[in-house]
Amino acid sequence: MTSTPGATPPASSLDPAVAARLKRGADGLVPAIAQQYDTGEVLMLGWMDDEALHRTLTTGRCTYWSRSRQEYWVKGDTSGHVQHVKSVALDCDADTVLVKVDQTGAACHTGDRTCFDADPLSLGK
Repeated sequence: MTSTPGATPPASSLDPAVAARLKRGADGLVPAIAQQYDTGEVLMLGWMDDEALHRTLTTGRCTYWSRSRQEYWVKGDTSGHVQHVKSVALDCDADTVLVKVDQTGAACHTGDRTCFDADPLSLGK
């Protein structure tokens, strides 16, 4: 399913009680952190709207909204690096989603295990 910039987002089947709790940005999105369920390793950050969250909750696969392509994408559909959902939680402010997954292969589009492997910053101590 794709959308064009400025178009009305598609209707969502997300539980209205969950939708009412979400605090979205001006673009209607919330950040979604993917974390390896058994090790706690932070894998990546993606973006979800109500429909992406609904799809993630109901399919068992992480679905994100691509801000650059303006379309939904299911992690692993083209790369084979699938995220199998183990649990989903909102943070205390309901403005961030934590998705605990079992990651197959690389989580990062660069081929790295995580999106946070390549560029550690110095603490300057």
